[in-house]
Amino acid sequence: MMEKKILVVDDDPLLRDFLSETLNRSGYGVDLASTGEEALEKIREEEYDIILSDVRMPSMDGMELLKTTRDFLPDAKVVIMTAYGTVQNAVEAMKLGAFHYVMKPFSIDEIELILKRALEHKQLLLENKLLRSEVIGKYRFDNIVGKSPQMQEVFALVETVADTKATVLLTGESGTGKELIAKAIHYNSSRREGPFIRINCAALPEGLVESELFGHEKGSFSGAIRQSRGRFELADRGTLLLDEISEISLHLQGKLLRVLQEREFERVGSGISIQVDVRIIATSNRNLKRLIEQGKFREDLFYRLNVVPIHISPLRERKEDIPALAQHFLRKYNLENNRQIEGISQKVYEMFLNYSWLGNVRELENYIERAVVIAKSRILTPRDFPKELAFGKIKLPPEEIEVGATIHEAERKLILRTLRAQGGNRTKAAEILGISTRTLRNKLHEYGLKDEMVDQD
Repeated sequence: MMEKKILVVDDDPLLRDFLSETLNRSGYGVDLASTGEEALEKIREEEYDIILSDVRMPSMDGMELLKTTRDFLPDAKVVIMTAYGTVQNAVEAMKLGAFHYVMKPFSIDEIELILKRALEHKQLLLENKLLRSEVIGKYRFDNIVGKSPQMQEVFALVETVADTKATVLLTGESGTGKELIAKAIHYNSSRREGPFIRINCAALPEGLVESELFGHEKGSFSGAIRQSRGRFELADRGTLLLDEISEISLHLQGKLLRVLQEREFERVGSGISIQVDVRIIATSNRNLKRLIEQGKFREDLFYRLNVVPIHISPLRERKEDIPALAQHFLRKYNLENNRQIEGISQKVYEMFLNYSWLGNVRELENYIERAVVIAKSRILTPRDFPKELAFGKIKLPPEEIEVGATIHEAERKLILRTLRAQGGNRTKAAEILGISTRTLRNKLHEYGLKDEMVDQD
């Protein structure tokens, strides 16, 4: 373990010697300075973990030294010592960035406890900084897999808009990677040091969404036993991801529109406005323009969200990305599961290229994770994957699809036929299609089909 270095700054030679001898015995490396100027010379030449400084010294006092230390050693913790302490001095020292303020005379046990806490705090900040650095690195553009023209176009647009305040609307089917792109926008912007907060609008009961977004006051509704901050407050100076924005009610859409326009809101049960500085990114796997036509989504909110629209193409339209994605997930799940799968067979890649991927990149990831866990050999082969993958290519009879039909129309026919074949059983149909029941439900909503209409084309 590396020796922790402390600089003791005091014009009292007896105190300097006492601290030097005592702290050396405790395993610290200690340097001494009798003035602020001498301390500053040492700080310019040496790295210190902690500066233990008196306040009253000739010429440069402890407060001035504290200010200067921040420029040269921003990560060092400064502990101020004084025999003339006042509450005002303590407050001033803490405002300037001091870690602690201790009154003379003090016991060595007191000082050692403060030093221990200062070092723990310094280590925690360092770990957080390293963790944030790793996260930022993970979402660099060159670390996101996608060589197809469609994804390169997305990356170029994301890079252009990342460091702006513009609201972004990410559209695309479930599983295409909209949240990954949202994080790339955040971590490649000047807000990267701020929070990235996500709320899944589809996963919460309608009655809870308003409270989750805006927070609530104690007693504002049954079960509100304490004040709670909402996601907008938590995301202040950062980014808020409104995932599946199409799922919020028209009533809440109006409130959300006001926040986007005025950058302020009120907690549920409060009449006090709260201002926030939040960058908004929204996602939707449904056609918002169609929902506007159906009266289910506000047109004015759509245009507030659609400042920079970015569409993520489904995997079946960019199959050239599949090999690189598969290798990426192979490395990921080898590491997570302590496996050493060396590669993927050509026959598996042929299956991948013939498959429809209605669940998109998420579906591919799930298949690779499963295969890595159950594989008996060093190479993934077709037997490591579910049988439906080998027969998953969309094969509609020619008479059912006219020349020039869109992917959307073909997909609609496939889903309806599968539902009919399963007697309307959504769980079985979703399993055969290789998608979640939620994705199937969203698709039916997108087509404007109700339960009783599923058996009609």
